This record gives sequence, C-alpha cells and structure tokens, in this order.
Amino acid sequence: MKALVTGSAGFVGRHLIKHLEGNGDEVSGTDISSGGPDLLDLKNFTELFKRIDPEVVFHLAGQADVAASWKDPYETFKSNVEGTINVLTAARESNVQKIITITSADVYGSVTSQDLPITEETALKPVSPYAASKAAAELFSLQAHDGYGQYVVRARAFNHIGPGQSKNFVSAAIACRVAENELSGEEVVKIGNLEAKRDFTDVRDVVAAYRLLSLSGENGEVYNVCSGSSVSVQEIAERIIGMARHEMKLEVDEELFRPVEISELFGDSSKLAETTQWAPVYPLEDTLRDLLEYWRAQVLIEPKAE
Repeated sequence: MKALVTGSAGFVGRHLIKHLEGNGDEVSGTDISSGGPDLLDLKNFTELFKRIDPEVVFHLAGQADVAASWKDPYETFKSNVEGTINVLTAARESNVQKIITITSADVYGSVTSQDLPITEETALKPVSPYAASKAAAELFSLQAHDGYGQYVVRARAFNHIGPGQSKNFVSAAIACRVAENELSGEEVVKIGNLEAKRDFTDVRDVVAAYRLLSLSGENGEVYNVCSGSSVSVQEIAERIIGMARHEMKLEVDEELFRPVEISELFGDSSKLAETTQWAPVYPLEDTLRDLLEYWRAQVLIEPKAE
C-alpha cells in the first residue's frame, strides 16, 4: 500500500507512520511543522498529492486541543473543517483511491447513561468548538462520498493515549507532573475533574485500526475506535502515581476544569471488529507505564511547565 499521512509529525501521525512502515507499506508524510504545505493552501496541497500519488490518504492533521478551541473557535473551524475540505478536494483532483478521515468521539457530546455504550448510530451533540468542527468535517467527508463518489471511511476515535502524547491531554499531563515531581521531590500532583470517565485505548492499537480500515473499511461508513469500557480520570491518576519513585498525592485544581464536562463516554467497537477483525492488545497498565517513561525522559530536556 502506498500511503500519505497528513499531520505526520503529530502524536498519532508518528505512531501511524511507524506502524505502516512496520507492515511494509510505502509511506509519505506531510506536516506544516516539518515544512509541508498549510492545510488551507489547496493549490500546494493538490500539487503534493499529485507528486506523491498515494493510494490511501490518512487525514490526521488539524487542531486537536479542546481547551484551545474554546479560546479560538474560528481557528479551530478553519483548521479542522476547511482543512478537511481541502484534503478531500486535493484527493479528488489527484485520483486518490481512498481517504481515511480521522474524527473524534467528542462529536457525540452530551450523552446520557441510556446512550452507553455509544454506537455509530448515536446522535451527534457536540458541546465544544473542537467537537463541532469534527462533526462538520465528518459531514463534508460523507458529502464527498455521497456527492462526488469518493471512497471515504470515517474513524471516530475515542481517547487514545501512549508515549509521545502532549501534556495538553489529561493522562499525559498527569504523567508529566509525576515525572517533574520525581526530579524536584515535590509530592502534590494537581488535577482537574477526577470524576470524568473516558474510554482509553493505546495509540498503537488505534493506528492498527486505521490501517485495517484502509484495507477493509466499507466505503461511506463510520467506525468507532475504542476499548468498549470507561475508566475514571481518578483511576488513571492513581495508577500513574502508583508508579512514581516517591509518594505523591492528588490535589484538585478547579482552574484545570473544562468549561463543559461530559461525565462519561465509552463506545461500542463491534462494527470495527466485525469488519476488520481488530482488537486492542495493549493493557492499560503497560500503556500508562510507557507514557510515564516517555515523560521521565522529556522532563530531563524540557523546562518544567509553570
């Protein structure tokens, strides 16, 4: 398979490229941080697609920070919606065979306990600007399939974690604070809402699902990528603290709460499993240990976050 990954320098992009190459695929990547064209530059993006001539495009690039989306919803819209339109257009003009559009379980938004586990048929009720932008990107992807006849598969990824993740995300933020405390001798680990429950999957399992969807995902369909169970932020934090090199304690900081918090999200990945035979293989404990080891290495070369 000849593949192109947008957002190749990001957390998921790096893992996806490693996974594709490990399976013998011919892989190219593009990322604005590495000198690639801006998502909003359709002309240069189209030229890139024509030059590389991929069979499959994995579209990961965009603004992925939920907190940042509250501060600047328009920039999030441009990156995630206009950017997706440009990728779809460039793919169409370059005769790309398949596009795998990566969205987010945040599109489901405000769900009740009766909605759980979330299936692909659950209504979309996004509550953050980020989630709304991802829902819109999905609709444009579906329109590209229905209106232009493009081969588009949508992947709705739930929370994915692992080594290399930015401290803008809760599990990595906890791991970073623990690693910093190990160096400084401090004991307090500040954290936001402990009660929120999420469906966590190792990023290495997630990218395996993306590759399988490129091989056997059905044209026009959408698939949840998730573990199928929820874990509280408190449990994640306690597990990571339990791996610390000295005793630490959690301290709730309301400054770290989101403007709107969804109490629980977990999904049903049976459609993905039935279509591709995918199943997660990384235990949560191993994922958290790898995440902490990554941040132990990072804090040695980065200044402490204030």
